[in-house]
Amino acid sequence: MKLPHRWTKNALLFGGIAAWGLLLISCVSVNRAVLAPPAVPGAKFVGTKTCAECHAEITEHFNTATHANLALSDAKVGDTGCEACHGPGSIHNKAGGGAGTIVNPGKSPETCFACHLDKRGEFSLPNAHPVLAGKVGCVDCHDPHQGKVIKRTGAELETPNETCTKCHTSQKGPFLFPHQAMQEGCTACHNPHGTVNQKMLVARDANLCLRCHLEHPAVAGGVLGDGKIVAGSQDHRTRLQGGTCWSAGCHEDVHGSNASKAMRY
Repeated sequence: MKLPHRWTKNALLFGGIAAWGLLLISCVSVNRAVLAPPAVPGAKFVGTKTCAECHAEITEHFNTATHANLALSDAKVGDTGCEACHGPGSIHNKAGGGAGTIVNPGKSPETCFACHLDKRGEFSLPNAHPVLAGKVGCVDCHDPHQGKVIKRTGAELETPNETCTKCHTSQKGPFLFPHQAMQEGCTACHNPHGTVNQKMLVARDANLCLRCHLEHPAVAGGVLGDGKIVAGSQDHRTRLQGGTCWSAGCHEDVHGSNASKAMRY
């Protein structure tokens, strides 16, 4: 079938390129994400200014938050950043607050999963924080209203480790011989949302340590095709084939030690 002159292949090609260009320009020029908010039956949008009348202690810092890039397009009420995650707030506002009148992501991760769908998958892995079971919530580790989302205890100089060690106190130290990996952050070795490995490790067995310690004389020989580690001595080879760097009787105290530079108890 022959296309009419006005719909030639070249015309379709250039038209498609032009449409793609306009779409790209529109995406680049918009610096705020637009998404579908959670529903609150019977409620209408009231705008962030209305939210601030009661929640000024939250909204006054919200412009520093990563989530401040979220917005809803509603010319009638203006900025609706709060309602992007909490749903329309007219019923909540009229009732003067109260449970059930607004969506509370702190009680359920479902609102968070609307954008962070990959985290739902990680929480479903064999070793994960029990968020899906309701024993831990996203807001236990994250502050969606201020700063870079990861909770800290105050000063910007503090690392995200402060969040992890609020619960995992024995790993905090201080230690006479701290593991340098702790300075990089807990996430250097762990994925806090979940992995297939025990203890939410980002890699299994000695391969986790090899990510940083390839220069160690015990492993300088590399790894064989069958996955067995070629150690610098028969003793190291036997130990590593029977366990890991931290379970083979060598480096048991991997977060830090008060007894040994080699991370021993």
